[in-house]
Amino acid sequence: MHHAPEFWWLKQPNWQARLLAPFGALYGAITAQRMAGHGHFVGVPVMCVGNFIAGGAGKTPVAIALAQVMKQHNLKPFFLTRGYGATPQTTPHRVGDDDDYKNVGDEALVLARTAPVIVCTDRIKGAYAAAEQGADVIIMDDGLQNPSLKKTRSLAVVDGMSGVGNGLCLPAGPLRAPLEAQWPYVSGLVVIGEGEAGHELTRQAIAHDIPVIKAHLTPSIGTLNYIRQRPVMAFAGIGRPSKFFTMLRAYGVEVMEHLAFPDHHPFSASDIDLLMKRARQNGVTLIVTTEKDLVRIPQDLRSHESVTIIALPVEIHFDDMSQIERFFHLMSK
Repeated sequence: MHHAPEFWWLKQPNWQARLLAPFGALYGAITAQRMAGHGHFVGVPVMCVGNFIAGGAGKTPVAIALAQVMKQHNLKPFFLTRGYGATPQTTPHRVGDDDDYKNVGDEALVLARTAPVIVCTDRIKGAYAAAEQGADVIIMDDGLQNPSLKKTRSLAVVDGMSGVGNGLCLPAGPLRAPLEAQWPYVSGLVVIGEGEAGHELTRQAIAHDIPVIKAHLTPSIGTLNYIRQRPVMAFAGIGRPSKFFTMLRAYGVEVMEHLAFPDHHPFSASDIDLLMKRARQNGVTLIVTTEKDLVRIPQDLRSHESVTIIALPVEIHFDDMSQIERFFHLMSK
């Protein structure tokens, strides 16, 4: 996926969005019809962590936080992912220590640090594999709009600042289906951070009798304190790179220059050479990126002469853990 068009995130549709709106209406109608399909039950509870839109909204850190809480409740969660951007895995594959992002995807490698990960393009096959390998609960990464698996609960994750952008469907806007068509399939709304867009979606969720879970994305304090001691350069190849750069500056990091790459960009040696060169031109010895980006960079390319590339880990913190506890209580019945 390349950079999301800037006009997607305007409060009101501009001329480009209006021009593409008929195509968006058709795409949205097809997706909405598909969502109405009956899912397959594999004998294990499935919690879907998805979003209303295409692009990054914070699903991965939410999924990780949920798995951590599940483990505290003596549950054995497995992640299920399609391995976006990787070689298609048609046979269920459990991510191992020797796996490369090209085979399983960058998100799978990050998720695997917390709980077992099954990668498979066929979600039903993947879910059965997780169940056979001892999963008490399956956390499905993405798939809110995919009806193949019967979901016990579905969480929709949204960014409080950007929300659902201009409210139109692909390619006119970021929505995968009209919002009204998606609410019936949502068990809970996770709003990350503050913003009017998040407040509006909160109001809509309450009107649909859907619980709202407030959360905040915070960087690792230890790493943050380390990088705040010097000027840095930053880069990211995620859904919305600007969110990462804004976060760095909001936490007091002196960013001399930032570079944005397409989502899931496979970094080449020449890309890394460019980053190292720009760092030296800026007089910095530290380049900061996201965890997803760092796993796409070979270990031997992460440091050259005096310049080093590191990741700033981020974590999700739920404002009210009792809401999450209630979800788990229902999941484990």
